[in-house]
Amino acid sequence: MFYERRAKALRRTRVAAIAAATGLAMLLGAGSAAAETVVKWLHLELDPNYVAIWRKIADQYEAQHPGVKIEMQFLANEAFKAKLPTLLQSNDAPDFFYTWGGGVLKQQEETGTLMDLTSAMNAKDGAWVKTYNPAAIKGLTFDDKISAVPFKLGTVSFFYNKALFAKAGVDASAIKTWDDYLAAVKKIKDAGIVPIAGGGGEKWPIHFYWSYLVMRDGGQKVFTDAKNGQGNGFNDTAIIKAGEQLAELGKLEPFQPGYLGTTWPQALGVFGDGKAAMILGFENTAANQRTNAGDGKGLANDNIGRFAFPAVTGGAGLATDTLGGLNGWAVTKKAPPEALDFLAYLTNAENERTMAQAGMIIPVTIGSEDGVKSPLMHASAEQLAHSTWHQNFFDQDLGPSVGRVVNDISVGIVSGQMTPKDGAQQVQDAFEQDQL
Repeated sequence: MFYERRAKALRRTRVAAIAAATGLAMLLGAGSAAAETVVKWLHLELDPNYVAIWRKIADQYEAQHPGVKIEMQFLANEAFKAKLPTLLQSNDAPDFFYTWGGGVLKQQEETGTLMDLTSAMNAKDGAWVKTYNPAAIKGLTFDDKISAVPFKLGTVSFFYNKALFAKAGVDASAIKTWDDYLAAVKKIKDAGIVPIAGGGGEKWPIHFYWSYLVMRDGGQKVFTDAKNGQGNGFNDTAIIKAGEQLAELGKLEPFQPGYLGTTWPQALGVFGDGKAAMILGFENTAANQRTNAGDGKGLANDNIGRFAFPAVTGGAGLATDTLGGLNGWAVTKKAPPEALDFLAYLTNAENERTMAQAGMIIPVTIGSEDGVKSPLMHASAEQLAHSTWHQNFFDQDLGPSVGRVVNDISVGIVSGQMTPKDGAQQVQDAFEQDQL
C-alpha cells in the first residue's frame, strides 16, 4: 500500500520527521552553511502559485542558513528530457533535479552522474530515511542504492466537466468498464461536445491510454514478464488487444481538432476553457487546468469530477491497479552538502504538509498526509491507498529508448497510422535493442 493511513503511527513518527532535517544539518556541520554556496535546483513546475510556495520555502531556508543561495531553474517537460542528458555531463549541471524514477533514473544512476544517497540518508541511525513512506524509498532504490529523495506520489485518472456531462446525459458514476467508457464518448460526441482534451503533440499524454489498457488486459504478470524479456514479451496477446482497444477509441475521433499538435499545457487549457468534456491526467489536473485556461481561472472545483480508468471485461488486471508516478529529487555527484541539507528541509513533514494543503502533491513524508484537503486530490490519495498494483509511467519505467517508442506507438495507434500488432512489435524491437 502506498499511502499510510494509520493515524496513531503517523503521530508517533512525526517527531522523527522533524528531527531528520535537523539531524542531517548537524551531520553536515554548521560551518558548511556559512560558506558562499549556490544550490542549483532544476524543476518542471508550470503553476506559478506552486513555484511561489517553493520559493517561499527556499527563502526561509536561506534566512536560516546565511551564505547559501537556492537558485531555481526551469525547463519545460520535453526540453527537460531532451537537454538533461547533456546537461548532466556539463559544468552547468544542476545540483538536484526532478525525476519520475523508473528506468530513466536507473540509467542515470548507472552513468555515474548521480550521487549515491544511501549513506547520507541512513546516517544517524537512519534519521532522514525513516521520515518517508518505506514504499517511496524502495521505489527509488536500485541495487540497494538510494538514487533520489522522495517527493510525492501520484496517479493518473479521468477528470470531467460536470456541466458538459450533464448536457450530454452521461452519468460518470456508471462508467465502470471500457465498453461503458466508449459508450460515454459516443454519447458526448453525439451531443455536439468534444469528448476528450488530447495532448498528442508531446505524445506521452497519449501513452497513458495504451499503458492503462495493457495493465487492465494483461495484469501485472504480463507487463512484468514483458519488461524482463520473458514469455511473448510485448507481443503478448493481451498487449496487442490493448492496442486494438486504443485503436477503437481513436476511430471515434474523440479528441479536439488538431490534437496531434497540441502540447500538454494546451490540452489542459482546452479542458479548462470548457472545450472538451474530460481529460486523462495527473492528480493535480484541477489546479493545472486553471493555470492554462484562457481566462486564468478555468473550471470551478465544484464543476470538476473524477473517476478511475475503467476495467476491461475479461482482463487479468484489476480496476484498483493504478498508473502514476513516484517522483523525487535526484542529486548530481558534484552537488555540495548544502543541497542534501536543503532537500531534507524541502521534504520535511511541515513543508510537505504545506504543499499538500495547496493541492500541489500527495505527500510521501510521514506525518504530512493530513495536509491533503482538496476533495479531488483526496480522491486520488484514497485510490492510491487501495492500490493493488501501482505502476510507474511506462515511458519512464522502461527507460528512455524504449519509453520513446511507447509514446510514439501510442500516438500512431490512436491516430490510425499504425496497427496494434506493429506497435507491439516496435516496442519489442526497441526492448531487445536496448538489451544489447
